[in-house]
Amino acid sequence: KDMSCFHAFRPPSLRLPLDPIPISGAKPPPTRQETTHFRKTVRGRVKQKRTPVATKSLVPRNVELITSTSNPFVKHCVKLRQSSSYRHSHGSALVVGTTPIREICNFQSLKNETSIIDCLLLLDKAQIPDDLEEHSVHLVRVSSLIMEKLSGVESAESIEAVALMRIPCTFYNVNDEANDRDCRRWFASPHRILVLDGIQDPGNLGTLLRSAAAFNWDGVFLLPGCCDPFNDKALRASRGASFQLPLVLGRWRNLEVLRNEFQMKLLAGHPESNAGQNLVSNLSPSFVDSLANVPVCLVLGSEGRGLSGESESLCELVSIPMAGKFESLNVSVAGGIFLYMLQPQAWVTPSTLS
Repeated sequence: KDMSCFHAFRPPSLRLPLDPIPISGAKPPPTRQETTHFRKTVRGRVKQKRTPVATKSLVPRNVELITSTSNPFVKHCVKLRQSSSYRHSHGSALVVGTTPIREICNFQSLKNETSIIDCLLLLDKAQIPDDLEEHSVHLVRVSSLIMEKLSGVESAESIEAVALMRIPCTFYNVNDEANDRDCRRWFASPHRILVLDGIQDPGNLGTLLRSAAAFNWDGVFLLPGCCDPFNDKALRASRGASFQLPLVLGRWRNLEVLRNEFQMKLLAGHPESNAGQNLVSNLSPSFVDSLANVPVCLVLGSEGRGLSGESESLCELVSIPMAGKFESLNVSVAGGIFLYMLQPQAWVTPSTLS
C-alpha cells in the first residue's frame, strides 16, 4: 500500500531514482550536480516544460500493443503508481479509470489548456471512451493482465483505461523556499482555502479534494504529514480533483505568510466535546453569514491525531452542532459539511439554510 507522505519526497539520501530502462551498461552513482538537479525537480512549481527528459523517452511512441508485464514502460508506470518520490522526480502520475481521466480532460477543455496526457493505455479490444476521442492523445493497447498490474486493484474487470499524465503546474512545493515570499502566485484567488493538517489516509484526502472542487474552493494547502495527492488511491477518491485544484505543499510559516498577505481568518474544525478550556464556535448560518466577505483558511486534522498544536493555538475552533450523541464525524464527512457551508457566496446564501 502506498501510504507515502510528503516526507517521502526528500529521502535521507538524495539520490536520483534509477532509470527503469537500461541504456548501456551500469549507471554510475549520481554526481553532486545531478543530486542538486534532483532537489530542484522536487521543489517549486512543477512546470510541464520542465518534465524530465527521461519520462518522455519512456513513452513507447511506435508501439501499439503491449502484452508483456516485463516491458520497461509497464514497470515504469507501476513504479509511478507505487512510489511518491519516483512520481515527483519524473513529474508524472498514473490515473486509473475512465471516469477520473474524463473529468480531467473535460476540465482542461473548459480552461482551454493543453492536454497533460502523455499516453493513454487502453484495454485491448475496448472502445475509446466517447469523451476522449476528441482529445489527441497517444494510444497504446494492453492485455488484461497488464491492465490488472497497472491498476493495482483486486478486481480490474471494470478498468478499461489508464493514463500517464504530467503533474500539473498548479502543484507547488514551498517547503524548501524559505526566502520565497511571493505567495500571490500560489493561488489565483485565495478567498476560500482548505488546509489539510496531517491527513494521511488517501481516501479521506481524495474525498476532501473532490468536495473542495465541487464547492468551488480556491485551492488546498497541505501541511506536513499529508498523503501525496497523486497517490493512486487519493486520485481514485478525488476523481481527478488533484489535477483541477491549485495544491500547495508547505509548512506553517508559509501558511502564516499567506494569511498575513491576504488578511485571512484561520478556522479549524474541532469536536466540541474535546475542546477542553478552548472556546468553540458553532457552524451556524449566522456564523457563516458573518464570514461572507472574509477570506478564510479552513484547517482540518486527521481522525487519529486531530489538529496539530499550531492549528489549535492559531485558529478559531469551530464545531458542527449534532443532535445525536456521537463524539465526532469522519474527517471527510465533516469536511464536506464545512466546505458546503463556507463555500463562496456567489453560489449559495447561508441564511437560506436556516
